[in-house]
Amino acid sequence: MSKILMLCGDFGEDYEVMVPFQALQAVGHTVHAVAPDKKSGDWVMTAIHDFEGQQTYSEKPGHRFALNASFADIDPAAYDALVIPGGRAPEYLRMNTRVVEITRHFLAADKPVAAICHGAQLLAATGLIKGRRISAYPACQVEVELAGAEYMGIAIDGAVTDGKLVTAPAWPAHPAWIAQFLAVLGTRISL
Repeated sequence: MSKILMLCGDFGEDYEVMVPFQALQAVGHTVHAVAPDKKSGDWVMTAIHDFEGQQTYSEKPGHRFALNASFADIDPAAYDALVIPGGRAPEYLRMNTRVVEITRHFLAADKPVAAICHGAQLLAATGLIKGRRISAYPACQVEVELAGAEYMGIAIDGAVTDGKLVTAPAWPAHPAWIAQFLAVLGTRISL
């Protein structure tokens, strides 16, 4: 099974942090959740984003999500894949040089990467998505296109696989993107 790195930060979207963290472990993968300047046992605050009929999502307090690895100890070469949850965290994580370097490592090495919702902001910050097909929350379309990628305006519960890169617009797409990511990872599930 794969060893997966998950890049977290305060106000990442609750479902986009917790659901993949648990689901990927449930099928046998090791998932290390980290955040800049935090160590194993620290936590980040999540936010719950919902679609309630306004022009954009609403935001409510989420949970304290416990990290299980220390950011300072991360060697991206030791990981097989990367997951980037959405929410507000990617907006400021893309300003962290080390986070961008880590993300760039996975893309440059053609390792499996999954980015959900606003996670595309971090992908765009790497400068390595030109020519790729990327789904993201619709508000990220401009950044995706400025980075030279093709924005895929798909249904909120859909996902796009481009090589080893899996992207999705928001948490309603968990069944689609997790299934596609498991296929990219080569995960076999026995029932």
